[in-house]
Amino acid sequence: MTARRRQRGGRAAGFGQPAYGQRRRPYAPVRVLGDDQVAAIHEAGLEILSRIGIRVLDDRARALYRGAGGKVSGDTVRLDPGLVAERLRTVPATFTLHARNPSHNVVLGGDHCVYTSVGGPAYVMDNDRGRRDGTFDEMCDFLKLVQVLNVIHQEGGGPFEPMDLPANTRHLDIYRAQIGLLDKTWQGQTLGRARTMDGIAMAAISLGTTPEGLIDRPALVGVINTNSPLQLDIPMAEGLIAMAEHGQALAITPFTLAGAMAPVTLAGALAQQHAEALAGIVLTQIVRPGAPVLYGGFTSNVDMRSGSPAFGTPEYVKAAQASGQLARHVGVPFRSSNVTAANEVDAQAAYESQMALWGALMGGANLLEHGAGWLHGGLTASFEKLILDAELLMMMDAYFDPIDTGPDALALDAVAEAGPGGHFFGTAHTMARYETAFHAPLLSNWDNYPTWLERGAIDARARANTVWKTLLEEYEEPALDPAVAEELDAYVARRKAEGGAPMN
Repeated sequence: MTARRRQRGGRAAGFGQPAYGQRRRPYAPVRVLGDDQVAAIHEAGLEILSRIGIRVLDDRARALYRGAGGKVSGDTVRLDPGLVAERLRTVPATFTLHARNPSHNVVLGGDHCVYTSVGGPAYVMDNDRGRRDGTFDEMCDFLKLVQVLNVIHQEGGGPFEPMDLPANTRHLDIYRAQIGLLDKTWQGQTLGRARTMDGIAMAAISLGTTPEGLIDRPALVGVINTNSPLQLDIPMAEGLIAMAEHGQALAITPFTLAGAMAPVTLAGALAQQHAEALAGIVLTQIVRPGAPVLYGGFTSNVDMRSGSPAFGTPEYVKAAQASGQLARHVGVPFRSSNVTAANEVDAQAAYESQMALWGALMGGANLLEHGAGWLHGGLTASFEKLILDAELLMMMDAYFDPIDTGPDALALDAVAEAGPGGHFFGTAHTMARYETAFHAPLLSNWDNYPTWLERGAIDARARANTVWKTLLEEYEEPALDPAVAEELDAYVARRKAEGGAPMN
């Protein structure tokens, strides 16, 4: 068994990855609030929307709110509680996102959760070269690892910016790489209408349909961040409207950091988050009733000494679990995140991410954004952190496997065979199950201390470097129909010739 564990740490084929698939959460979500407290925060959020309102900078978005009964004064939109309740009734409780490989379709809602890779950082980092601007080739390597890691269900929207490509057209190259290097679902960019529509058009080509054909067959999810406090800007509003028009999923996510962009109390920050999230969710249903949408929770706190964001804190965990309660209160699937403020792939990165994962997954999240690879408070995508997080996600999935209490699992025959004072290593029950009885680690080393020293005293960060490089060597590109590839390439060439997307 020791030799088997050693093999798992040395060859990708022996890492013991479970097969791809979503594990359903068998436990009730943690409730950090009583029903009366949830109702109080909900009512406070509704009061914010009806009395204070939200600033909406996009003309079309304001017109949509006005047409649905919202009260518009200048660029401020106020929503009555009745209007909010009416629009919440059309939000789907569950929905499916369709992948290029149908076996990689994912379900969001209920007790299902989708684990995504990190999306959107400015920098990339690994043990060999440290933190730096990313390149397109490095981004492609990261995408290949997302494809290989079975525990990651969805690519998170471009792992980091490929700074060697022009800013106005790099999204086209990112989309083409996401489609070609992956056959899982992936996230588009929702910064302005042009970028959003390019993602929708290319997703449609990859699935052999048109943008209109995706309306009842959603493939993409996009993140819409409000500008906390209480503002929706033009690029985000344009992206929201384009996605909702075409039936694609949106995660409406306020960026409410308690003490900075939101009140310093968790209750106050959650009330503001609730108001902003509801405003965005309502707009999706005004655009297209029944459009898939998620309630995004990202409330955390800041370091009051420096003003820097803090993540994976006790406050983050409580806010995530409270946010899940608020999402379920209004009947909307819930998005949360795996986050850390750590500057290195070290103990802090591990314990903050584990805290964040516990808060998100036991808070009932249906979409786990930045599930693997996030570092530096979201500024950096790390190759080694990708592997560390994959290990944490695999451990959570193993935790979600229900305990079997059937006659065979109760093992009375094995107890009789071992007898008083015996052992179970050689019993028939153990021998039939020892290879699959327990969680098999991707990264952890279980050698005793002397053996670990003899084998080079390699720590987790160094092992993660070996793991991702080994996995990358074994990557195989999923087949793409040549006619589809040709159509995608022609679309990218045409859009580049047209100048791509304007810089917002």
